[in-house]
Amino acid sequence: MQHLSQITVTCFVGSYIVALLLEITRGMFRLPGRMAGVIGFTAAGLYTHVAYLTMSARQQMDGAQMGLLASWYDWTLLLALGVAICYAILLLRRPDSTLGYFLLPLILSLIGLAGVLRNSAPFSRDEATGFWLNMHAGSMLLVTVAVLLGFVAGVVYLVHSYRLKHKRLSSAGMRLPSLEWLQTVNRVCLLTSTCLMAVGLFAGIAMHLNRSGEIVWTNRGIALSCVLFAWLVIATLFEALYKPARRGRKIAYLTLASFGFLVLAMAGLFTSNHGASGEPPSGKTEATAEATLPGVNPEKGGAV
Repeated sequence: MQHLSQITVTCFVGSYIVALLLEITRGMFRLPGRMAGVIGFTAAGLYTHVAYLTMSARQQMDGAQMGLLASWYDWTLLLALGVAICYAILLLRRPDSTLGYFLLPLILSLIGLAGVLRNSAPFSRDEATGFWLNMHAGSMLLVTVAVLLGFVAGVVYLVHSYRLKHKRLSSAGMRLPSLEWLQTVNRVCLLTSTCLMAVGLFAGIAMHLNRSGEIVWTNRGIALSCVLFAWLVIATLFEALYKPARRGRKIAYLTLASFGFLVLAMAGLFTSNHGASGEPPSGKTEATAEATLPGVNPEKGGAV
């Protein structure tokens, strides 16, 4: 951890600048290993970017009143990190495209804006908790919508595929979208739900750290949400790396399975105290219960 504390903004800014220069020279001359260089410097920028924010958050946790990742400076750097992650994904999926011309300058501009906002006053712990709570709730709501839309599109795809296979033409009162359109909707819903789930989990972690300083990973709601996120990541990678999964019924089956994991996660949320305003931090439940027993002094911890 010692070397991480020495990482500064210059580290990831320099990595992004080198990646941008390599992108710009694409149309000028041939350079062996250019794409490997772009990927490598982008990865280095992401690593140092995440490390810098992590160490910054660790330092902020020592403050009693200052919120965790709760300033315009932090939020602008997080926004730049989100754009950088999107660029990295697009770079791996479409290495021949020149999206770096547009995304890398945007990333550098956001980091520059963060530098301007560096001295802005951070928000308090309560304000930060409220912000991350709203971010968490909104993201999880949109995840649910995306998974449900993907589930419906998957069901319609299978129904439409069955009707075509058995040569059952659509009646005048039941005209279904084309298989290509349904396939595209399934892919978009899968990718969107994965990205939103990542945002929701991160916001939830920041919310808990601001509110209680720790995360109860054994909570059913949190644990099953992590399971849902793990499945969405696996399904997205499978769809991205295994080309046959991009066509036919496989993508529909992936979205149907995502719906099953969503139901499991929702069941965990509804049967636990996750999200309750009075949810006690880990390790304090037993102490609270003991303090409320008859004949026990909560301050001295012994019998009266």
